[in-house]
Amino acid sequence: MTPSPYPALAKARSVSEALPWLARHQGRTVVIKLGGHAMADAELTAAFAGDVAFLRYAGLRPVVVHGGGPQIDRELEHRALPREFRAGLRVTSPLAMDVVRMVLAGRVQRELVGLINRHGPLAVGMTGEDGDTLTATRLTPWLDGEPVDIGRVGSLTRVDTTTVRTLLDAGRIPVVSPVARGAEDHGVYNVNADTAAAALATALGAEALVMLTDVAGLYAGWPHGDEVIRRLTAVELEKLLPELSEGMVPKMTGCLHAVRGGVRVARVIDGRVPHSVLLDMFTEEASGTTIVPDEPELLP
Repeated sequence: MTPSPYPALAKARSVSEALPWLARHQGRTVVIKLGGHAMADAELTAAFAGDVAFLRYAGLRPVVVHGGGPQIDRELEHRALPREFRAGLRVTSPLAMDVVRMVLAGRVQRELVGLINRHGPLAVGMTGEDGDTLTATRLTPWLDGEPVDIGRVGSLTRVDTTTVRTLLDAGRIPVVSPVARGAEDHGVYNVNADTAAAALATALGAEALVMLTDVAGLYAGWPHGDEVIRRLTAVELEKLLPELSEGMVPKMTGCLHAVRGGVRVARVIDGRVPHSVLLDMFTEEASGTTIVPDEPELLP
């Protein structure tokens, strides 16, 4: 095959092919949740930061909500504090809450903000405490028919998008740590990042909720199968929820609530794939599982 006299032609074609997606999503808000496990690879995290900056320069309004489970685990171990989960939730003592707050807002968030801002003065870090963006009450799950005290773990009761919208209107990219202000005691609560991202997407009326994780999507018949379910309606997902693995429940519950709350589409995609956000937004090669409302014919 004769080499092309224009080596950059493939890049030009890629930009041209993205035009319909750029036109469709112009000015739309997209909430992206980046899991702590998806941040384990420095190169992938840097690529994610570049993708988010690209979305902003392309005319979208991205909001990033991040987790930090592995990073919190390492700091707890370093401080000889126990790492305990009950009913699938991290037991968060006052000492552990100090660690959660420090790691999420002081370490993980700052790293993400710094990486995004290599591409321009775009990202601004904040927590759910700022401007009372996220308000929560103490979550008391039930285990074997008994209430379980898991400490400072919160259940969201209110989302105030004023601060986030102000940043978006100023052309910034909010990077949000899932820490909430207490509704009753004015303390601080640890909130599941999947739940926080879904609640923010719903309150903002986002075009899309995208959750990056460390699996390829929702598997059919897991753990006995490895075929990814590519598309589900809200009704179909609701029927599957009782069968899902513990780690996938908050992600898929968040997706379900988001699409039923007005978010146009929710996706769980593989954060281990380089530039997975751009693949998801601008090409037909998106990986993972897509959740749509119960009237999928309204979607392109």
